[in-house]
Amino acid sequence: MTTFVDRVELHVAAGNGGHGCASVHREKFKPLGGPDGGNGGRGGDVILVVDQSVTTLLDYHHSPHRKATNGKPGEGGNRSGKDGQDLVLPVPDGTVVLDKQGNVLADLVGQGTTYVAAEGGRGGLGNAALASARRKAPGFALLGVPGAAGDIVLELKTVADVALVGFPSAGKSSLISVLSAAKPKIADYPFTTLVPNLGVVTAGSTVYTIADVPGLIPGASQGKGLGLEFLRHVERCSVLVHVLDTATLESDRDPVSDLDVIEEELEQYGGGLESRPRLVVLNKVDIPDGQDLADMIRPDLEARGYKVFEVSAVARTGLKELSYFLAEVVAKARARRPKQEATRIVIRPKAVDETGFTVTFDEAEGVYRVRGEKPERWVRQTDFNNDEAVGYLADRLNRLGVEDQLLKVGARAGDGVAIGSEEDAVVFDWEPSMMAGAEMLGRRGEDHRMEAPRPAAQRRKEKDARHKDSAQQEYDEFRPF
Repeated sequence: MTTFVDRVELHVAAGNGGHGCASVHREKFKPLGGPDGGNGGRGGDVILVVDQSVTTLLDYHHSPHRKATNGKPGEGGNRSGKDGQDLVLPVPDGTVVLDKQGNVLADLVGQGTTYVAAEGGRGGLGNAALASARRKAPGFALLGVPGAAGDIVLELKTVADVALVGFPSAGKSSLISVLSAAKPKIADYPFTTLVPNLGVVTAGSTVYTIADVPGLIPGASQGKGLGLEFLRHVERCSVLVHVLDTATLESDRDPVSDLDVIEEELEQYGGGLESRPRLVVLNKVDIPDGQDLADMIRPDLEARGYKVFEVSAVARTGLKELSYFLAEVVAKARARRPKQEATRIVIRPKAVDETGFTVTFDEAEGVYRVRGEKPERWVRQTDFNNDEAVGYLADRLNRLGVEDQLLKVGARAGDGVAIGSEEDAVVFDWEPSMMAGAEMLGRRGEDHRMEAPRPAAQRRKEKDARHKDSAQQEYDEFRPF
């Protein structure tokens, strides 16, 4: 059964915004007291948060679909809808967030670090918020915006100061078990370690973490063995420790050739590992043949510039010197790291001629396509079953300059115009008089529902009176003196 997962594809969906409410205040002796529709609630976000108590992505391997809650719709009486609840997903320290194309979206290091993986949709405005001097009683409200949704990839890169690398059965797990309190699985067959093991070592006043990387064999950087799956776990380390087996039972292997193979795999993998400090640990020197081989190869390794330690994880010899030297190297590496600066907010003002949208001709579809955050959001918020709402959309687009831009790019009356991407665009036949057409849907400064209904006889009486006044005025203008 799988107990460790360090890479998973996650399908996240934020909550949708609640719809605004179109309502008119009513009470005794005041049946039409004005608009009082509340705004819709905002949809919940999907947020990734670093939690150091979490060490694997196993939960998301079993449940890869995560969705936040939707915002509630607004109600009459100026009651706004409840906001959707944010969905907080704990991830291990060192998690990298990527998109489907492999581009890094966020690198989450440090307890409490957060990243909004999917942003909730904003709620629609109710007709009370849409009221103005010209539009005293809107008969419509805006719809809520759908929340963002998509696929992301989570990759775990272990946050450790020291990485132990070497061939299978070189003694890495045994070494980490005696240097720290970690209890990895240990056996005398290759690929015993199937997951990276992490331990904490205290040497004097320095506390550092140490991890072993399993399954490195020739061709690991191309996917052979287990190395390709776990090489990413050494990218954050401060120092690399080559653990060489001086008592190997395989006749075609020797410690120096093992070192060369691992170095070649690390070089081919990349990730900035070529500049990390390195040292060599000759393990299993408690065996007579192992000590003899260590004495033979040590001068060669030191001639290459490596610091060499002879240890025995079983006899626990040479461990103190190794742990204190690693603490010294880690302390120096930490001192070289730049101090964390206070978070700065960078303000980038928009250019004075930036419209916030683009208009291009789509030859494949034969339409003029309008793309931009505002036009596309406004379309999603419009109830196309309500003529007044459609007219309000037309006015907004016209004020933004969409109609002027269409004229500049050569659009003519009757041409197709699509607002949005090819997947969810709204297409209509464009008329240059869109603003006038919107006004014809109804006078925005008045609303017939705000007036008390008059009997038909009274309306006829008022009409006859107007005709009588007009006739009398004509007679007074042309009567003889």
